[in-house]
Amino acid sequence: MFSRANLFSLAAISSFIVLLTYGCQKINEATTLGGDLIPAVDNVNTFDTTISVQTYNGLFSILDDSTMLSRTDEHFAGHISNDPLFGTTNATLYLELKPVFPYTFSFGNVDSLLGLDSVVLVMSYTSTFGDSLSPMSFSVKEISQSTDFRYDSNYLIRSNTFALGSTLGSKNGIIPARLSDSVKAFRDTTAKQLRIPLDNSFGMRLMSYDPTIYATDSAFRTQFKGFAIVPSASTENALLGFDLTGANTKLAFYYHYKNGAVTDTSVVDYFSFSSTSAHANLIERDYSGSQLASYQGGTTPDDLVFIENTPGSFATIKIPDLKLFPNRIIHRAELIAEQVYDPSPSSDNIFTAPQRLYLDAYDSIKHDFRAIPYDFILDPTVGPNYTSFGMYGKKTNDGNGNPITIWKLNVTRYVQNYLTRRESLYDLRLYSPYTAFDLYRSDGVSDVARYIAINDQVASGRVRLGGGNHPSQRMRLHIVYSRL
Repeated sequence: MFSRANLFSLAAISSFIVLLTYGCQKINEATTLGGDLIPAVDNVNTFDTTISVQTYNGLFSILDDSTMLSRTDEHFAGHISNDPLFGTTNATLYLELKPVFPYTFSFGNVDSLLGLDSVVLVMSYTSTFGDSLSPMSFSVKEISQSTDFRYDSNYLIRSNTFALGSTLGSKNGIIPARLSDSVKAFRDTTAKQLRIPLDNSFGMRLMSYDPTIYATDSAFRTQFKGFAIVPSASTENALLGFDLTGANTKLAFYYHYKNGAVTDTSVVDYFSFSSTSAHANLIERDYSGSQLASYQGGTTPDDLVFIENTPGSFATIKIPDLKLFPNRIIHRAELIAEQVYDPSPSSDNIFTAPQRLYLDAYDSIKHDFRAIPYDFILDPTVGPNYTSFGMYGKKTNDGNGNPITIWKLNVTRYVQNYLTRRESLYDLRLYSPYTAFDLYRSDGVSDVARYIAINDQVASGRVRLGGGNHPSQRMRLHIVYSRL
C-alpha cells in the first residue's frame, strides 16, 4: 500500500499546481463512451487534466505464458519474414485426420481398385494475418510414429515440437487473397479451401492397410500419427488461419474401382477431424534485428511501446504522479494509447493491430496480476465488458494523415477508489493476450483466479504505440473531475 500521509505537503502542493497549470483546460480529449453522463468542463465546477505515465517494454516467456488451444480454436500456419518492428514469426500446424471406426473404403477389396487418381489434404481456411498477395509455400510431413501425439493432451503453442518423418506433399505459389474463391473438385465445389496434393504412394499405403487397422482408433494410430503443415520459411510474409472442425478440413481420396457390371466407378472418400483427433500449433517468434528488440532491457522509460498478440509482448505502465492528485469526484479517467504509424512497406499497411488490448494491474502484496478493480467486469450473462472498458481501438488518422488506432481504456472507478484510499496504486500492464489469468473480485470482495477470454485468435495482431514520453503521441491518463 502506498503511503499518502504526506499528500498535501508543500512539495506535493507545488507539484499539483504545476500539474493543474498544464492540465486544466477546456476538454480536448474526445470521450466516446458515456459522454452524455459527463458534465461539460467549465473550469469552475468541472475540470479535466492529463497526467503523465511511464512506460517500459517487456516480453512474455514460456515461464509466464502457458497458452494452449482447444480443438475448436483457430490454428495458424505460415511464416512472417519481414516485419521491421516485430521480427519474424514461424507457425507450424499439427493434426490428425481419421475415418469413423470401424471403417472400410467403398471398394471393399483392394484387388478391385482400378486407380487412385489423387489424395489431397484439404484445410478449412478462415483468415490471413499479413501480406495477402505474396505467394506462400507449404510442405506436409508425416508425424513420426515415435512421437506421443495424443488427442487427450493439450500442447503449449510455444514448445510443442514433434519428430517429423518424410514429406508427403507440398504446394507452392499459394496466394492468400485467392483462398476465398470457390474451388471446383469432384463432388466438392466450395470456397475457403487450401488444397495440398499428397503423393499417391502415401494414399495407396493407407488404402492398402489390412481391415483390422481400420477396426479401431488405437489400431489405426499404430500405423499413422498425423500431419504437420510446415511453411517454407523463406520470403513469405503471412500467417494463414484454419478451422480444424470445419467441413472443409479433410483428407480426400479420389479413386475409381470395378463394381460388378460397372467397370469404372469414380468415388471420393474422406478422413476428417474428429473428437479423437490430436492437434497442436507451434508459434515461434524471433525478434532479432527488430525495433522491438532494441527496446528491451532498459531501466529508463521508453518513448515507444510494442504490443504483439500471444505469444508476444507487453508494456508496464507506472503513474507516480497520480499520488499528487487530491481526492476529487472522478467523472471519467481513461488511459489513452495511440498507434505510432510506421510507413515501411512491410509494416503497418499489412500487419494489422490486435483485435483487443487488455489492461490489468500487478498486486505487489499478493504477487499476482488482477483485473482492474471495479472497471473490468465479467458479467455472468453477457461476458466481459470489452466495449465499456475500452478494449476495442478506434480508427482515426494521425497529424500526418496516416491511418492509426487509438485506445481509451476506462479506469474511472479504479482511480476514484484509489483517491478515496480503498485501493493501492498499482503498476499496470498493457498487452494483447489470447487469454488472461487474473485475480478477479467476483463478489466485489473476495479474489478468485479466473481465465479471461480476451482475443479470438493467437498470433494475429501487433501494434507500436507512443510511450509516456513520446514527443507527439504520448500515452497518458486523462481525467475529468469535479471538486468535492
